[in-house]
Amino acid sequence: MKFRIKMVFGFLSIILLLSLCWSVAYFLSDFLYRYLNIDLSNFLMQLINFLLGFFIFGCCMFLISRIFSRQRQRQIELFQSIINAMRQIARGDYNVRLSKISGHKFQDDPFSQIVDNINYMSKELGQLEQMRQEFVSNVSHEIQSPLTSISGFARALQNEQLSHNERLHYLSIIEAESQRLSKLSDNLLKLTSLESSQHPFELKEYRLDKQLQHIVLSCEPQWSAKELELDLSFEKTNIIADKDLLDQVWMNLLNNAIKFTPDKGTISINISQLNGELSVAITDTGIGIAEKDQLHLFERFYKADKARNRNTSGSGLGLSIVKKIIDMHGGTVNMTSKQNEGTTFIVTFPAKE
Repeated sequence: MKFRIKMVFGFLSIILLLSLCWSVAYFLSDFLYRYLNIDLSNFLMQLINFLLGFFIFGCCMFLISRIFSRQRQRQIELFQSIINAMRQIARGDYNVRLSKISGHKFQDDPFSQIVDNINYMSKELGQLEQMRQEFVSNVSHEIQSPLTSISGFARALQNEQLSHNERLHYLSIIEAESQRLSKLSDNLLKLTSLESSQHPFELKEYRLDKQLQHIVLSCEPQWSAKELELDLSFEKTNIIADKDLLDQVWMNLLNNAIKFTPDKGTISINISQLNGELSVAITDTGIGIAEKDQLHLFERFYKADKARNRNTSGSGLGLSIVKKIIDMHGGTVNMTSKQNEGTTFIVTFPAKE
């Protein structure tokens, strides 16, 4: 059907062009006859008009073919540049940037949109490749550190002159570093699973206040050892969420609060609701976070505690996992902090539909 419409449209276009060319030939020859005072027979006049009309028609067709030929050449150049760019991207070269060819500069032009989208794809793939390289580098660094400790202390244990206490000390370090490796592996697997589409995500309604109470009780050995005061402000609150995933969120945030709060400090947990939105605030009186570190706190492997000792340093994945889980629930996680005054993490869930 479309082919027939195109044929009819093309035929009508040719008839119209021929009519215009013969009309131009007629008026042009008529003007020349009167201007030059030439008197010819009707047959010769019609013959001249006919030949002149075909000549003008031929000139028009030549100009049109030249225009379309240039346009086609531009398209061929554009398609070739796109093919070359796709080959470069396939080889892993993401520094490809196509320039718009003359004649395709309008925003709604499909060729300009193709060029813009290829440039955008190349830029995004380049950023992903950079993130992948940084991720591999960070994982290698995190794994190398405990492996070096384990290897070094294992060699030290071969010394037969070590005392019993020294051996126990070295073995405790090896055990701690092994646990650190295991936790890093678990966090990497969890983060990878969360970012895949295969991770189970089951929403159900349950009591949020009871969940937080359970998390606080499960962490009692940690906060009791540091003689921390827990200030809990709960009321009966229902939430529709994935309970197992939110267990991970509250556990990570509470462990961080306990870890970086000095002895006899205070940790507050508060549930509030405003305009249908549900918020959970976890506040500590710890050492706080520097302003320059706050912008990067939810990035993978980022550590604001680089100068702290081995016992308080983590893998730098806990808050990344927290943010990913809250994003999956359509919520937000924000943080406010002042050094030597404390930190507050606020997790907000959208209103129920």
